[in-house]
Amino acid sequence: MLEAHELSLAFERPLFSHVNIDIAAGASAAVVGVSGSGKSTLLHILSTFLPPQEGRVKLCGVDIYAISQTDRERLRKEAVGMIFQQHYLFRGFTARENLKVASLLSGYDIDERLMERLGIAHLLDQDAMNLSGGQQQRLSIARVLTKKPKFIYADEPTGNLDQANALEAIGILLEYVRENGAVLFLATHDESIARKADRIFKLENGSLFLLQ
Repeated sequence: MLEAHELSLAFERPLFSHVNIDIAAGASAAVVGVSGSGKSTLLHILSTFLPPQEGRVKLCGVDIYAISQTDRERLRKEAVGMIFQQHYLFRGFTARENLKVASLLSGYDIDERLMERLGIAHLLDQDAMNLSGGQQQRLSIARVLTKKPKFIYADEPTGNLDQANALEAIGILLEYVRENGAVLFLATHDESIARKADRIFKLENGSLFLLQ
């Protein structure tokens, strides 16, 4: 369902080269590596935001950098969910209004049970900017799942959470992936989080290695 073939990218120096990834529907993968190794850049390439200098990325068989910008944006809107290190919540909006935007764009209702599980149901009418970093992180996860994406890309999705909440959040993401035949690809420094994924990759010295 997610395929990457011979991806290469260089800026002032080669960042990575000949990267190959193949993840089936209903599966998850984590990529680990030191800061600056290219994990976030790889996520941006896989999620339609940044074309590689060489190689191809296919989502459900569609070569995402061979189609038009308009078609790529439509694919991103309909099928891709991104959890960033920065939450990119709308200023001046309540938590509920941030979720409502995702709901209107996707046509899916806000899942109140999911809000309870993420521990933010009682915060929905507060200004999103007044929430703590961890609460904003959980809200950003809820916003992505409200969209019902087929592909979830997460850049340090539990970085602002304590261990208990981090494991709960990753468990919710993995459950969603299994139940909906989706794909989760995440970058993390947390080995305990990485071990929850079906496969673990390590990006090191420009190469991607399969650890698990």
